[in-house]
Amino acid sequence: MPASGSTLLRRGLAALAAFPLLTLAACGYGSEAEGGDAGARIAAGAEKTDGLDSVRIGYFGNLTHATALVGRQKGFFQKALGATSADYQVFNAGPSEIEALNSGSVDIGWIGPSPAINGYTKSDGKNLRIVGGSASGGVKLVVNPKKVKSLKDVRGKRIATPQLGNTQDVAFLDWVAEQGWKVDAESGKGDVSVVRTDNKVTPDAFRSGSVDGAWVPEPTASKLVAEGGKVLLDEASLWPGKKFVITNIIVSQKFLKEHPKAVEAVLRASVDTNAWINTHPDEARAAANKQLGVDSGKELPAGVLDPAWKSIQITDDPLAATLGTEARHAVKAGLLQDPKLDGIYDLAPLNKVLRAKGESTVDDAGLGVG
Repeated sequence: MPASGSTLLRRGLAALAAFPLLTLAACGYGSEAEGGDAGARIAAGAEKTDGLDSVRIGYFGNLTHATALVGRQKGFFQKALGATSADYQVFNAGPSEIEALNSGSVDIGWIGPSPAINGYTKSDGKNLRIVGGSASGGVKLVVNPKKVKSLKDVRGKRIATPQLGNTQDVAFLDWVAEQGWKVDAESGKGDVSVVRTDNKVTPDAFRSGSVDGAWVPEPTASKLVAEGGKVLLDEASLWPGKKFVITNIIVSQKFLKEHPKAVEAVLRASVDTNAWINTHPDEARAAANKQLGVDSGKELPAGVLDPAWKSIQITDDPLAATLGTEARHAVKAGLLQDPKLDGIYDLAPLNKVLRAKGESTVDDAGLGVG
């Protein structure tokens, strides 16, 4: 009997958890990379936030998680939490971060939209809330220009995506359907061959010629360009206003209920970090890369870092309307049954922070609590 759409998505997202983490030493669900927390020493006389000894923050070693990278590197989170220690775990896969959130080993974290949707729907809306935005954009279709000279040439080619059912896989399958082409979502076979390949492996696959292109996030897209690839399509061009969510902030519902001041502190640090990134882009790029070096053991070269950084928009807005659209794309591709997303957002803490800073509040597109 063929697997159901929701089973396929769970399979694809759960498979991500099997991939090795980017950091050097695995610890639990993620890795607690040492160092890189500039100015993050707890100030003398500081008080604990909500009486907590620590708040455990999760994120990926990825430029689309720049808020977390820079916020850690420059000490924004520790400053906001006072005498409560900001502890970190670095992940390479959304499902492993969701598992850590469910187990209580992570309290709050940065994550992509598909794992957030899947985690929420699998728990019948009981495990997490999206409490803020972080980044938009940073996803491109990069191809071998000798084999693919136009969008119509993608037909019949082998195109990599990071994983069955992940955010970029869903986006590519939707784009393929819009061209009138047919692809079996589970096998990836059809008018285009979709080759699910871990982002760390994709540059080697591209170099060897085993794939003709890839629909991937940064910095993988810019790594392919450095290997001679050409950007054929920027996914941002497919969205109204060229904006779509690529990274959210999620929190355990239990932690949100029991420690609202700690959640507010992390969100305040996120807003402060985003403001600093947008007013100090060169310093922020360097800080993000430095933290990537701490987390993965290697910083990105300028030829990859610079174009990748330029394609990512840092934002407090979770761009909730685009999350709903991404969920519909997954349903259309047969990877997800119609999800119930009512209540996935609780933006009240973020909007409280934004109002206090004189900033515009953000909208949950009708998918909020209450």
